[in-house]
Amino acid sequence: MILQVARLGHPVLREKAKPLSIEEILSPETQRLIDDMVETLRERDGAGLAAPQVHCSKKIIVAETREKNPRYPDEPLLKLTVLINPEITKRSREKAEDWEGCLSVPELRGLVPRHREISGLAFDREGRKVEFSAAGFAARVIQHEVDHLAGLVFLDRMRNMRSLAYSGELAKFSEQGPR
Repeated sequence: MILQVARLGHPVLREKAKPLSIEEILSPETQRLIDDMVETLRERDGAGLAAPQVHCSKKIIVAETREKNPRYPDEPLLKLTVLINPEITKRSREKAEDWEGCLSVPELRGLVPRHREISGLAFDREGRKVEFSAAGFAARVIQHEVDHLAGLVFLDRMRNMRSLAYSGELAKFSEQGPR
């Protein structure tokens, strides 16, 4: 089922999400939520989605990009990743500033600094503890979604609000901006 995405201004986006127990992870309700989040992510051509974005204050994120994603045509494909109660434990010193957008802040993009590489711990949808690591675009997506679990949006991470712009205007007037 395609879920409604909360837009900036809805209080759920500023709450700290709640961790899930193993029993909650394995529940049919949580499994259905994960399936619905993946379907919603794909329908909206997103790269990542956090449960608070679909009005559910739980520590769940999904990430994936598939072929022909019009929002990320030049980025590498991301295989489907489900992380529950994710915790980033290592971050590279090096950061990169790049364009980000958000399904909860539709049509706006801005330059956001993020660590180039990360690693951490989480649970998968079967309740198994997993280690994860990511670099480049995948690291950016995971950091963006983990921020949602802490009640943050990409606007909170921007160094300079002057880069904030509508995606369509960037595509028209900037050779370096996103599509």
